[in-house]
Amino acid sequence: MRDFIKDFPVMIQIPVLWGHMDSFQHVNNIIFFRYYESARIAYFEEIGFLKNMEENGIGPILASTSCKYIAPLQFPDTVSVGAKVINIEHDRFQMRYSIYSHKTKKIVATGEALVVSYDYQNNQKSPLPDQIVQNIKYIENLDEK
Repeated sequence: MRDFIKDFPVMIQIPVLWGHMDSFQHVNNIIFFRYYESARIAYFEEIGFLKNMEENGIGPILASTSCKYIAPLQFPDTVSVGAKVINIEHDRFQMRYSIYSHKTKKIVATGEALVVSYDYQNNQKSPLPDQIVQNIKYIENLDEK
């Protein structure tokens, strides 16, 4: 768990609910994407992207997302979901997620997402605001290159 925590600047804990399971008695695949969404929103809050969207109309929009299922997840459990940025371009960034089961003490899924900076007033993509890029680099401990 220590190594898992060190890998992710943003981490949330989510209880696995009975209603997350499907008829096969494991957490339904779509729920993993909800877990990723919750971690992604926590990351956006950490870097100020949601506040920027409220103030300037420039915010994040999800372009793509994926999940690799490693092991089944079942109720009862609690998961830690980590989120980090692994690549930044002028108008987008790529995120990586991992879901860690507290019951099995294993990573049960990993995922990625492509997030594009979007101008919601003009309905078009936009360059990432400089402050958002700086905030990402700060929480990711990335040196200026």
